[in-house]
Amino acid sequence: MREEALEILFKYLKTDYMLKHSYAVEAVMKELAKKLEPEKEEEWAVAGLLHDLDSDITGRVPGVVNDAHAFKSVELLKEEKFGDEKLYRAILGHHDNKGVVRESLMEKAIYAVDPITGFITAIAKSYPDKKLTSVKTKSVIKRMKEKRFAANANRDAMRAIELAGIGFDEFAEISLNAMQNIADILEESE
Repeated sequence: MREEALEILFKYLKTDYMLKHSYAVEAVMKELAKKLEPEKEEEWAVAGLLHDLDSDITGRVPGVVNDAHAFKSVELLKEEKFGDEKLYRAILGHHDNKGVVRESLMEKAIYAVDPITGFITAIAKSYPDKKLTSVKTKSVIKRMKEKRFAANANRDAMRAIELAGIGFDEFAEISLNAMQNIADILEESE
């Protein structure tokens, strides 16, 4: 399933930082699935990998509302005959699209995961060595309270992880660990 998802990802998404973001969301979703729905780990990971599939096409800019974003991703996946309704709903749910109601654990999780990966990356880039491995969970928790730091980060979305039954502190730790586990990919040529 992942190999086919990667083929589709590389077909439509070319921007390096968006590819890295996709890998980060995939890694965090996989770790959250282990805790919340272990039997669906691969589904959650693929949803994370493909959630921003249309970013190059729709001209999506993180933090800016784009009404076509996510809907175009689902359209592309249907054209590729890849995925199912659960995947499509998760992709639609990761973004603040009008009329999309997050119901499943996967939908609720991806909504929180999408912004935390960028938030953690911003924390790492604020350090002298710019390394994910230098970031500590307590820094993520502390920076959440600093409204001026990464001011465009959707803190309400990140805190929405609590709707999936996980406290923010635990979520920060899971997310950071997942990203640190693939730091070699995320920090490549930086």
